[in-house]
Amino acid sequence: MTALITGAGRGIGKRLAIGFAHAGITVGLLGRNQGELDVTKLEIEHAGGTAHCLRADVRDYEQLAAAVDRFMALRGEIDILVANAAVLGPVGPFLGHRPKDWKEVFDTNVVGVMNACRAVLPQMIQRRHGKILAIVDSCASQSRPNFAPYSASKAAVVRFAESLAEEVRDQNIQINCISPGDAYTSMTDEILEADELAGSREVEEAEKVRITGGIAPDKQTQLALFLASDRSNHLTGKLIHITDDWKRLESDNTRPDAYTLRRHLR
Repeated sequence: MTALITGAGRGIGKRLAIGFAHAGITVGLLGRNQGELDVTKLEIEHAGGTAHCLRADVRDYEQLAAAVDRFMALRGEIDILVANAAVLGPVGPFLGHRPKDWKEVFDTNVVGVMNACRAVLPQMIQRRHGKILAIVDSCASQSRPNFAPYSASKAAVVRFAESLAEEVRDQNIQINCISPGDAYTSMTDEILEADELAGSREVEEAEKVRITGGIAPDKQTQLALFLASDRSNHLTGKLIHITDDWKRLESDNTRPDAYTLRRHLR
């Protein structure tokens, strides 16, 4: 089994890449920073896993499509796509942001997910099999002052995934979103550096995450592996938070509007 993970050089992407490799999945590590990708690959291989580095910018469809072609030439197919690459963007009151900063957020966080899906879907449709996981944030379903562009981009990803999931449902392809909870990443440091622009509550929570590390990587990986497995074939177009009682979803059917952007849970 193979998985292509965007933004795999650090943060959540790196965590999931290592977790997937530990589960026996061959991973394609896609990102802009070759050095970070090399370190992730080395860690995976030292633990006995298999990984391939694929340097590309998710904002550039041609680069991304070429990386997908390289990975398929090596492994033959892509079973799982984890669309994780994202940037936090400008922090602070909206009126203090520059328009070009909003564009970078949407080009990476939204267009990047679209590009990745467009690049991998044809071979998934041809084989009538595939799993796509988009990594989002709790702010996709609730407001987050001082992070308006980032929050809007994550909500857009959820609605895109819900819509695309319906388009490819009959091709036996499932698309879901994961909100993995807090984790100590470069975004945590960006919030701490922004200080009062982020707001006292955000800074306080970031300090806690810096000290504790946030949600355990194993918990995040377990949810991702569940949604990437055949055990979740009946679930598509869903937004699952790490704090949801997601294990019961393996055996329980849900209403069409359950676990969606509107967050109806029953």
